[in-house]
Amino acid sequence: MSSSVQSFSANIRYPFWFGGSAACMATCVTHPLELVKVRLQTSTPGSPRTMRGPFLRIVRTDGFPTLYNGISASFVRQLTYSTVRFGMYEEMKHRAGPNPSFAFLSAIAASSGFVGGLAGNFADVVNVRMQHDAILPEHQRRKYKHAIDGMIRMAKEEGFRSWFRGWLPNSSRAAVTTVSQLASYDVAKRFLITNTPMEDTISTQLMASFLAGLTAATVASPIDVIKTKIMSSTGSQRMTDIVREITRTEGAAWMFKGWVPSFLRQGPHTICIFFFLEMHRKLYSQL
Repeated sequence: MSSSVQSFSANIRYPFWFGGSAACMATCVTHPLELVKVRLQTSTPGSPRTMRGPFLRIVRTDGFPTLYNGISASFVRQLTYSTVRFGMYEEMKHRAGPNPSFAFLSAIAASSGFVGGLAGNFADVVNVRMQHDAILPEHQRRKYKHAIDGMIRMAKEEGFRSWFRGWLPNSSRAAVTTVSQLASYDVAKRFLITNTPMEDTISTQLMASFLAGLTAATVASPIDVIKTKIMSSTGSQRMTDIVREITRTEGAAWMFKGWVPSFLRQGPHTICIFFFLEMHRKLYSQL
């Protein structure tokens, strides 16, 4: 791609919903890995710690379609969480002008991610519960039919406050993830184009998105474990109590519990998001 075309693309104000749309497409590819990650993070000590065990158990006992449990909640989450965080980030980045610093990109990514996490919290709670449901005893299963059913039943049975269960670790994770995804992607892509013979092509975008996915999975892992623990429960537990309990029972290794499936999901998910996002942008630029 010529420098003039790169400059032209960088100055376009893209539609607000591009990020949410790209994230929904990526979710279709990576949702089974998200489900396995949740199962690992909510497992008890002594349970298999690799993703192969839960994956095979799910397929053998519940069937392949079970890997897509909670997909409706995932779509709702991406349409809220990702639409808000991508939309805010891109708008603020556009107003900052060409080549903003990494510190500035990190700041706007963190604020965008925090607001996005809050906006999509209700869908995230439903998503975690639907994915976790199958491993609960029969009498404890919630059996939400879909995301909307889950939201309505949560409001009736637990009050509207249940929609915001775990909002602080969730929004904190969203802020960290958005910095390590969006800001890292932009900086990595700019570095590759500026300091290597690579141009703004699919190979460059894939390399930058892989680095962003690796960063996101590692940095967000401890917050992600805490968020999953809080959202899958029905009791009222403080975040400090949960950290103290899992540290006592599992040691410091809890911070990276489910890291492999998290990375195997986060890496492809991040790559898919930016692949589909760049496709959105390319088509929009051509129009």
